[in-house]
Amino acid sequence: MTELVVLVLGGGGREHALALALSRDPSVVALHCAPGNPGTASIATNHALDPCDGAAVLALATSLGVNLVVVGPEAPLVAGVTDAVRAAGIACFGPSAEAARLEGSKQFAKEVMVAAGVPTAASVYCTTVAEVAEAIDRFGPPYVVKQDGLAAGKGVIVTSDRDAALAHAADALPAVVEEFLDGPEASLFVVTDGRDVFPFPPAQDFKRVGEGDAGPNTGGMGAYTPLDWTPRGLIGDVVTSVVVPTLAEMDRRGTPFAGLLYVGLALTSRGPRVVEFNVRFGDPETQVVLPRLSFGLGGLLYAAASGTLGDYLTTTDRFGFTGYAVGVVVAADGYPGTPASGGRIAGPRLFGSDDNVHIIHAGTSLDADGNLVASGGRVLTIVATGDTLDDCRRDAYAAIDELHFPSGFCRRDIALRAAQGEIETPSR
Repeated sequence: MTELVVLVLGGGGREHALALALSRDPSVVALHCAPGNPGTASIATNHALDPCDGAAVLALATSLGVNLVVVGPEAPLVAGVTDAVRAAGIACFGPSAEAARLEGSKQFAKEVMVAAGVPTAASVYCTTVAEVAEAIDRFGPPYVVKQDGLAAGKGVIVTSDRDAALAHAADALPAVVEEFLDGPEASLFVVTDGRDVFPFPPAQDFKRVGEGDAGPNTGGMGAYTPLDWTPRGLIGDVVTSVVVPTLAEMDRRGTPFAGLLYVGLALTSRGPRVVEFNVRFGDPETQVVLPRLSFGLGGLLYAAASGTLGDYLTTTDRFGFTGYAVGVVVAADGYPGTPASGGRIAGPRLFGSDDNVHIIHAGTSLDADGNLVASGGRVLTIVATGDTLDDCRRDAYAAIDELHFPSGFCRRDIALRAAQGEIETPSR
């Protein structure tokens, strides 16, 4: 077993969840986060550093004797931080800047999907509002308009209001207009070294800010896993029809993909269709997928980062996932617009837990007096694990009710329809 000194880049909820899972891996002998947050400070050493500064990241990793860098957010990947670290001989989990274009450009991702024969929505690339108008009229409502570049999960509008779609396009050019895909959505994470793959069980997140999926898109208001309602064999089908041909096409282009491929799916009446690719662990899905691991995360990520995933998978027989998990995001009032900052947060489990509920920090900081305060839109994710979705929902919301955060809010219907058996996939 390789002893790992790990540096996690990023300071949000995803990175806290990654750090927490890595801290539970016996092969991880030292854990660092840059910049981290008040939550990661209880399980790792935080370092004030811009995670998009490749030179600074490399200098820190070298000084700490790090042998695995794990890049959390998309921005450092697109900025080429992985390239800088890998060029110095340090294993780095995440794709190259060229391969990260799968998330950095919706149009590039569409080109790859089409070339690879991946099932996805028909689309049109638009550089003017007039082109958007022509495209949405061709596809008809509901209208789907996506900002081409990175938008932190909030660059998409799905609406039956034509004027709203055009107004969104005016601020999102260049944009990709797509046909609407029916059916529920699911998120599938696949760890890969460019050749071999390891898929995680799918999760489902909740993009809209309001209960009943009302209001504008956010970065995600909660998630749960596993998805008992998905078709049998879904993971294998997606690996065969989406992941393998995508990796082959990226390799053919001279930009092999290694790291985490996030496949956003719509389970339509015509079968699974790819909604989007991301090139890193999703947020908030990561917060619910990782607590179900029955194996060490560090060894898996190191094998992918060092190009030895195939050997690792064939020599390790302890992979597994247990139980259920539900995560509920507590956001600051005003989110996803202008969130209220500075609100005091108090209550149990804020800096660790010994039961089945833990609290992930996303947009928090400490004020001058050492009090925990809100400093972002999505502030916390309360995660509960258990034997059923009902158990997880009960415990997660009970923990939220124990918090004192007057300027925060959450959705109360995370995983509710799934727990009640109300989600169905359209028949083919």
